[in-house]
Amino acid sequence: MELRQLEYFVTVAEEGSFTRAAERVHVAQPGVSAQIRRLERELGQELLDRSGRSVRLTDVGAAVLPYARAALAAVDGARLAVDEMTGLLRGRVAVGMVTSHNVDLPGLLSGFHADHPDVEITLTESDTARLVESLRDGRLDAAIVALSAAPPADLRLHVVIEERIAAAVSPADELAKRATVPLPALRDRALISLPRGTGIRSHLDEACATAGFAPRIAFEASDPMMLAQLAARGLGVAILPDSVARSRADLHPLEITRPALRGGLAFAWRAEGPVSPAARALIERARRMF
Repeated sequence: MELRQLEYFVTVAEEGSFTRAAERVHVAQPGVSAQIRRLERELGQELLDRSGRSVRLTDVGAAVLPYARAALAAVDGARLAVDEMTGLLRGRVAVGMVTSHNVDLPGLLSGFHADHPDVEITLTESDTARLVESLRDGRLDAAIVALSAAPPADLRLHVVIEERIAAAVSPADELAKRATVPLPALRDRALISLPRGTGIRSHLDEACATAGFAPRIAFEASDPMMLAQLAARGLGVAILPDSVARSRADLHPLEITRPALRGGLAFAWRAEGPVSPAARALIERARRMF
């Protein structure tokens, strides 16, 4: 079993295509296919289902994938440990972030790059649920995630921002006569919310379930400012960070009560498992900066 075979297997699994995987590893497609076939012969089982338009993992392939990733990460960690002991810092750091936030992540990454120019930094954007999954399986080293109603026990979180979750309506809405609104009063209202997988939505869904009803979501968008614009046009009640709800003259903010909802953002990384020297340096820098 060779490391390049594991690398090609992991890449094909992530890309779902031999062609895209070959482009990513800069190897001709027949070479990638041949190495994976050798790996399958050695293991005595097919790892990939090639029968459809896209390449999918077999059950055996899904079982092997985390071990292949761990083996590649261990080799990278060994190389980076040697660099660290000799005063160098190289390698890669993969960072994720939620779609819309006001954390100075560019400042963190630019300062880190200035101190460690030989470290390759990648940045991806997604919702909190997918970011947490990527942290768990090692595709990401760290991420800016939304604080959820039930924080993941297998991740470490450094809280960066915490604030109240508020409602906001058009000044012409009947609720604009009030300063607060109990959550049950929103039972039959059209709500404008972030999609499932985001922190604010998880707080909203859990609180509504506890109150005995499901929220009636009329509009979803991944950008809180879009939610604010929709509410300002009278299309429903937006569920927003309090700072966003109070940032527009064409919106009337409402404090949600019974229960009060709070959310926020955190810098997250795995609680256990190997951490490369480069990732460890970025995490320590983020904890100091935030």
